[in-house]
This record gives sequence, structure tokens and C-alpha cells, in this order.
Amino acid sequence: MNSGYHAPVLLQACLEGLNIRPDGVYVDVTFGGGGHSRAILEALGPKGRLIAFDRDRDAWANAPDDERFTLVRSDFRWVKNHLRFLRALPVDGLLADLGVSSHQFDTGARGFSFRFDGPLDMRMDHRAQRTAAQLLRELDEPALTDLFRRYGEVQGAHKVARQVLKAAANTTIGTTFQLVEALKPVTPRQGGAGFLAQVFQALRITVNDELGSLEELLRKSPELIAPGGRLVIMSYHSLEDRLVKHWMRSGDLDGHEQTDLRGNRLRPFDPESNRPIQPDDREIAMNPRARSARLRIATRR
Repeated sequence: MNSGYHAPVLLQACLEGLNIRPDGVYVDVTFGGGGHSRAILEALGPKGRLIAFDRDRDAWANAPDDERFTLVRSDFRWVKNHLRFLRALPVDGLLADLGVSSHQFDTGARGFSFRFDGPLDMRMDHRAQRTAAQLLRELDEPALTDLFRRYGEVQGAHKVARQVLKAAANTTIGTTFQLVEALKPVTPRQGGAGFLAQVFQALRITVNDELGSLEELLRKSPELIAPGGRLVIMSYHSLEDRLVKHWMRSGDLDGHEQTDLRGNRLRPFDPESNRPIQPDDREIAMNPRARSARLRIATRR
């Protein structure tokens, strides 16, 4: 494993959440640098099994040589199809560490960060057709406004969209620094980095349909996990965490609870807690990107 690829966040809490049985079958749907996967393999016995997913070809170099391990290059929204093909259903636990890896953020050529100049790409899967630069060329003002408001929670989203399109009419916006330059008239003097992070997040989420993939994973999770098995999901922004929280509490992505005639909740999972697990000060000091992590755990009913 490339230790600089991505530091596994809340590693021990994730392992405890999975409640690993030595002979169990587990899924890591966000393989990345392989930190969580390797720790799971260490906890498994010779008859245990781990299937991992990652749509980013860069992650494949981190795959361990272990006969108990299978790596699938796919968006985890298709996890059910692949697990059925691999005859791995149902599993005893599923782990998702959502968002962007440190490797993706720190590789300027991938276009995920405004800190480096590079192509405005943002694709997690190189096989995908549409880059962030193409997205900006295709969308009109209402669509771009909705994108910034919905996925970046950008204040004054309509002004931001108008400014981007105004700049795009006069110059090409094909790199990260060109986008940063185009945004200068609407970038606040205080909190400019946070503003740019919101804009880049909105574009990235749209390019990769990240929330759509998460929604698909959550909906399918009752069919993937055996009774008593664990669903362990770590998110890094409120849009993801809200979906996970609603699903674990109610079995509904919007948080609408359903009950039977006796008033019992009709939900497929029981959350371990109503509050997420968060990194402590020591872990944040060692890995500042862990600061926004929120870990939620639930058990299949």
C-alpha cells in the first residue's frame, strides 16, 4: 500500500463497528489506499473473505496480494450485481469511507483541488465521459445555480453561476486556476478558501454523481447485509451524513418513519447511536483531513 495515498480515518472505530468474524464475508466499497481493507484482512481468518470496490484506476496499485481479497473496479452503486456474480451475498458487514482520497486531492492533474493548477477534470473514473470543464460548458444559468446551491450549499449561488458563465463567454475555463480566476469577482475576502471548496465540491459531486451512488447503496443495503451484520459509513459533509442518518434511523432517505399497526418502526437497520463518532484531537492533529469525518454504524435487523 502507498502510505501517502490516503490515511485511513477512524480506523479502530470502523473495525469495531464491523464486528468482524474471522470466517465472515465483508465489503469495503471505497478501497482507495487500502488502509481499511488491510486492517480488515488482518482481522479475518483463513476462511474469511473481503471484496473491495473502487472506480479509480489509481487505487488498483494498492491492492494486496491475498487470496481472500477481490478488488472490483466499479462504482459501488453496482455492488449488488457484482456480489451476486461473486457469490458473496449476503455479507456480514459493509464499510464505506465516502468522499475524495488524499491522493485525488493532492494530484493536480486530477483537478479536484483549487490549490494546484491542472485540468478541470474531477472524474473519479477516467472512463466517465464528462469532466467538470465540460459540465461548465453545457449547463445554463438556472442549472448551474441549482448545482452550486444544492451540492455546494453556496450562498448567492445565482451570482456565482452568472459570474462563471460571464467569464466563460470571454475566456476558456479549462483548468482549476482558470476557474479560480473566473470566480475572483464573487470570492469573499474573508473565507475565500471555504467558498472555493464549496464550488469545487458542487462540481465534483455532480461530475461523479456521488449522492446518486450513495442513495443507491443505501437502498440496496438491506439486500446486501445478513441479519446481525453491520453497515458502517463515514461521511465528510452534511449532504452525505444527512442521507446516512435518515436511512439508518428510518429506512427512508428523507427521514420519514413508517410504522406497523402496533406502532413499531419499519426500518431495516438499528443505529448504534443517534450521534456520529468523530475523530479526537490527536487524530485530527495527525491527519487534519479527518476533521470533518462523521462515522455512523447500524445493525441489520
